[in-house]
Amino acid sequence: MKTTITRRAALLAATAAFAFGGMAHAEQHMAEQVIEELHFIIPGGAGGGWDGTARGTGEALTKSGLVGSASYENMSGGGGGKAINYMIENADSLDNTVMVNSTPIVIRSLTGVFPQSFRDLTLVAGTIGDYAAIVVPNDSEIEDMQGLLEAYEAQGDGFAVGGGSVPGGMDHLVAALVMRAAGEDPTMLNYIPYDAGGEAMAGLLSGEIDALSTGFSEAVALAEQDEVRILGVTAAERVPAYDSAPTFKEQDIDTEFVNWRGFFAAPGLAEEQVSAMQEALSKMYETDAWEEVRARNGWVNIHNDGEAFRTFLEQQEQEIGDLMRQLGFL
Repeated sequence: MKTTITRRAALLAATAAFAFGGMAHAEQHMAEQVIEELHFIIPGGAGGGWDGTARGTGEALTKSGLVGSASYENMSGGGGGKAINYMIENADSLDNTVMVNSTPIVIRSLTGVFPQSFRDLTLVAGTIGDYAAIVVPNDSEIEDMQGLLEAYEAQGDGFAVGGGSVPGGMDHLVAALVMRAAGEDPTMLNYIPYDAGGEAMAGLLSGEIDALSTGFSEAVALAEQDEVRILGVTAAERVPAYDSAPTFKEQDIDTEFVNWRGFFAAPGLAEEQVSAMQEALSKMYETDAWEEVRARNGWVNIHNDGEAFRTFLEQQEQEIGDLMRQLGFL
């Protein structure tokens, strides 16, 4: 189904920005609809970071009135490759569809998990950043990173750290960075991969693994339910969304990392459609609905679209490739 698009002139947009400058005022007056309907493709299962980002973004876009309705489709498989292939093969019928992705699209392309890269899709926009975290079950005897390192040294290969990505993927990379900063050999880590964050968290709670490398927003959701204990977060300072979680840096483990998340459309999508998607996402940041979703998840606003998004991805591809070669993952 085609997207119905309404476009504002620059003058009207500027006038609206003044008229609805206060966020409380903006909530009283719904934003002018930019897209009638938007379908989100999620390359992983329910409960993961991609799932939360797509559904949170759709929630903000619809509640603010920028998008009339949103629908969601989880499409796990191939480390995200199944969804990318779907976007490419069905490009002619996906005018109102965006796929959420993040740092793994760069990592998995580098490692050959799938043959495509971000260059094979239409780049819409990068939207948020999410810190990473290491967590253990709430009833674990491990209280902090010092306790984890002691358990790791005592158990050796028997100590398993899981993640919602393939070996050499982002969760593995974060765990390796943390262990390297702690003075351990990152290549010796016993990493157990799961298809998505939700499955990895289930593995942790069932005792299949001892600790989990995951997105901070995913960790916060279960920490608030007293399911897990967050041992460390890859932020420079404690995150207000859950400020009881210590940083790695304050535990003398010098590690910082933020995972971007953003949206891609099918290759060859008409410029008018792409511009409408970018317009809706750009205006979303000004709404109360978005701030509610962002604060709830502890996300950081990182917005870039068009060529700025492409430049960002190319730079990250170079930096991550260098790091992965250094760690022996490539």
